[in-house]
Amino acid sequence: MPIPIQNRVSEKSLQLESVVSPPRILSVDALRGFDMFWIMQGKEVIVMLLGLILGGLPPTLQYHFSHPEWEGFSAWDLIMPLFLFITGITIPFSVDKYIAGGRKKKFYLRLTRRVVLLWILGMIAQGNLLTFDINRLHLFSNTLQAIAVGYFIASLVLVYIPVMYHPLITIGLLVVYWVWMMFIPLPTGEGIGVLLPEKNWAMFIDELILGKFRDGTHYTWILSSLGFSATVMLGTHAGYIIKKVESRMKVVCYLVILGLICLLSGWAWSFHFPIIKHIWSSSMALWAGGWSYLLLALFFLVIDVWGISSWAFPFIVIGSNAILAYMGAPFLKELLSFMMSAVGLERVSQTITPFATLILMWLLLYWLYNKKWFIRV
Repeated sequence: MPIPIQNRVSEKSLQLESVVSPPRILSVDALRGFDMFWIMQGKEVIVMLLGLILGGLPPTLQYHFSHPEWEGFSAWDLIMPLFLFITGITIPFSVDKYIAGGRKKKFYLRLTRRVVLLWILGMIAQGNLLTFDINRLHLFSNTLQAIAVGYFIASLVLVYIPVMYHPLITIGLLVVYWVWMMFIPLPTGEGIGVLLPEKNWAMFIDELILGKFRDGTHYTWILSSLGFSATVMLGTHAGYIIKKVESRMKVVCYLVILGLICLLSGWAWSFHFPIIKHIWSSSMALWAGGWSYLLLALFFLVIDVWGISSWAFPFIVIGSNAILAYMGAPFLKELLSFMMSAVGLERVSQTITPFATLILMWLLLYWLYNKKWFIRV
């Protein structure tokens, strides 16, 4: 049976809610909010506070608060994969109602609407859509678009393929990507297994298809969508465990086991297909998936098993309106920076703006949370 939203919610009310909308799981909302916290200037605030306390960040923390230039994996690299993973957790809850009710037409309408909206929001966030300048437009360059692709593939898998085959689909996506990247010669003549920032199969496909609408970075998107989909699928496995396993301690154990399996597999695979987030390598997808499983297990254990949730309330507020947090924080930051510059406070803007952005954004999300207004796409 589904995990209750709160310990006080009765089984009857929970069953009623699961018909109307997917049940909300506090630990998942909290983990989503924890992920978004870092995006809405939480990273900048924590870095400044740690710098003051420690008299500067030691090299280890500097590494984990930044992205490696190519190979490797830092804590900051987990933000995007965790977002995709959490998206996958919710899919078994939302898709099942369409399967059970035989409402395939409504399912397709919802799927199309969500994919299109996520794609447009992604183009607004990082694709320069609102500049209305075609020469600056990036068609595929954002986390929300990666989520759109993964959500699309995972939803179709959950509707049309029996659950017992879902792990094989996940593994298949990663293996196909690995074979394509490492065993097929590049058309440019460099041979097989080339993984240079500007010379690899994923970059070749992006340049071929996106052309001038590519974002100009070393991040890849089209062929890497196989990895995006696998990451979302890893999340769906967690969602099924939460939904179907009655014992909460067993849920935690299964999540930990899957996390350790993913970490070990990703580490072993990295000796042939290195961990590179820029191209979303198969080893990286498993490595990030392993940490995502372990984080989910920790949040689920503390909040849903032990019932200790007060500490997570700030994250739950953020996670309940994650899309608004993701889209609104950068806009608010730019607005505050502009206002401070306009009144001659450029020198202190870099210090004050992150704190102000985080606080004001959270207050807005808290107001919406109290009103029970949740923005969905």
